[in-house]
Amino acid sequence: MVTDTSTRLLAGGRVVTPEGVRPDAWVHVAGGAIVAVTGTRPVTDAPVRDLQGAWLLPGFVDLHMHGGGGHDVTDSPEAMAQAVAFHHRHGTTATLVSLMTAPVDQLCEQLAWAAELTGRGGTPAVLGAHLEGPFLSPERAGAQDPAHMLTPHAEILDRLLDAAAGALRIMTIAPELAGALPAIARLREDNVVAALGHSAADYAEAVAAIATGASHATHLFNAMPPLHHREPGLVGAALEADISCELINDGRHVHPAVLAIVARTLSRPVLVTDAIAAAGAGDGAFTLGGQPVRVTDGEARLIATGSLAGSTLTMGEALRRAVNDSGLTVEQASAAASANPAHVLGLERTRGSIAPGRRADMVVLDDDLDVTAVMAGGVWCD
Repeated sequence: MVTDTSTRLLAGGRVVTPEGVRPDAWVHVAGGAIVAVTGTRPVTDAPVRDLQGAWLLPGFVDLHMHGGGGHDVTDSPEAMAQAVAFHHRHGTTATLVSLMTAPVDQLCEQLAWAAELTGRGGTPAVLGAHLEGPFLSPERAGAQDPAHMLTPHAEILDRLLDAAAGALRIMTIAPELAGALPAIARLREDNVVAALGHSAADYAEAVAAIATGASHATHLFNAMPPLHHREPGLVGAALEADISCELINDGRHVHPAVLAIVARTLSRPVLVTDAIAAAGAGDGAFTLGGQPVRVTDGEARLIATGSLAGSTLTMGEALRRAVNDSGLTVEQASAAASANPAHVLGLERTRGSIAPGRRADMVVLDDDLDVTAVMAGGVWCD
């Protein structure tokens, strides 16, 4: 349920802006956008919501989400929409829907679902699709199904792009595969972010991919060789080139100290959930892209191999861990959860920050950094 979209003022909060935290700033919202952020009350008779000292952050932008609330985005269009709605209630005001490696026909069908949801009036949170496959390395399959992994091929890529109808925003590719570099170049021509991941690439192969146009790394450190002082690999190439890099900050995929180090190293670290259907649904049996998963104490693993199978994170928890466990400031964690991912998609002028002209997507956090309220397009979500 939502309230009306009338003009309103937000006051009394610790507002995280691109210039830093502004205690007691006034935020003027009208027409679904942020009109002004000021130190004094704007001249308007709009109703005021007193935030009583709570944090006010930009809404979260998640570039990597497979499900939530018991719903897997690959099951049906309805399940895809329900997973988006679950994360929306927890502060993710914009998201990509991430698709697992699968037969090409299935991927084309799922891309069509994502295209239907993208930008639709009732689902403004969906920014498009992220294809995590099928051009991945079986050596670093992780929770992906190696049976459906393919060598990059122009005809297959054309089919996927056509099915997405402009909704494909990120595609993960293992750069060492034959045909990977032409595929990366083609993605860039179509304004799709080429991401490196699920890869056994060495440093030179990763550098070549970045030079060709790859500009993002999918869940850095996971499903790729570790950083080594004599073999820096994909991790070293990504850090050296300062491309945007995702981190799954659930305390299992990367150590809190690693997040702290990466945050000091990169210009734009990006927090993602890599959430599966189990997010918000408790422990038990689930599926991820059709593969059986067991969740125990919040940790998801494939039953067949024992590999970590995504996470049960929300973006709010990822942010809270970044502050409490890794020592990031609220401003730094907020940037990694909102401004930086928005920048990856070229949306920094419309989303990801609390500033005039941006879409009025915001989250209210209490002193424990728990989400207590969500605004999307100027509308409070009940």
